[in-house]
Amino acid sequence: MKQNQIVFILDAGNTSLKLGVFQDDSLIKMIRFDYSELSNLENLYKEYDKPAVFISSVLNNKETTLISSRFDNPLVFERNNFKLPIEINYQSPTLGVDRICNAIAAYNEEKDKNIVVIDIGTCIKFDFVNKLGVYQGGSISPGINLRYKSMNDYTGNLPLINETNPISIIGNSTIDSLHSGVINGIKSEIQGFMSQYEALFGNLTFFMTGGDAKYFDFPLKNNIFVDENLTLKGLYLIHKLNAK
Repeated sequence: MKQNQIVFILDAGNTSLKLGVFQDDSLIKMIRFDYSELSNLENLYKEYDKPAVFISSVLNNKETTLISSRFDNPLVFERNNFKLPIEINYQSPTLGVDRICNAIAAYNEEKDKNIVVIDIGTCIKFDFVNKLGVYQGGSISPGINLRYKSMNDYTGNLPLINETNPISIIGNSTIDSLHSGVINGIKSEIQGFMSQYEALFGNLTFFMTGGDAKYFDFPLKNNIFVDENLTLKGLYLIHKLNAK
């Protein structure tokens, strides 16, 4: 890649599209677009004089094509057709692109160390990369809203709530009890998983990311980092490895 070259990294999710603008290996801007705002994204692309574009999408082929058609010669990520900066040791072919990219970006920051990425979003995902740069897998459990929704869906009397603030361990109403169970339960779950990883592996570094990570206050030690843009950074590293 040429020095000073601008690269647009697009992460097309189910509800919105994230744009990362990279220059000289640095993320200089991040913008989130609704899919009704694609014309604004196209205008920005022209303002930057039509930079290289790399797209990752969870959308169907038709919807992905509608996005990619707005750019000149974009690359669309397909796992089997692109080289990766880390080795993948995972039995299922359905490993999510976000998990791959988070692992790549985190390992790039702390090479030669065991890495755990904690992604707190729709689901809570732990992903482990060993110090040799081999992705080994992890765990997936429901996130905040999924837990609230499941209790409402599968019971007759529990209300649907959407609370994210910190709360005492003891709830003195049904709503507060639901609130405490979900928020304090997730925090305890995460701390428990972290303790288990620390017991199993030495020289370990944690990365926290995801849209709901901001709702949890964990002590930031020397081996704990917060980075909300890991997925975009991982996609950039894949693009850089494969760009001609």
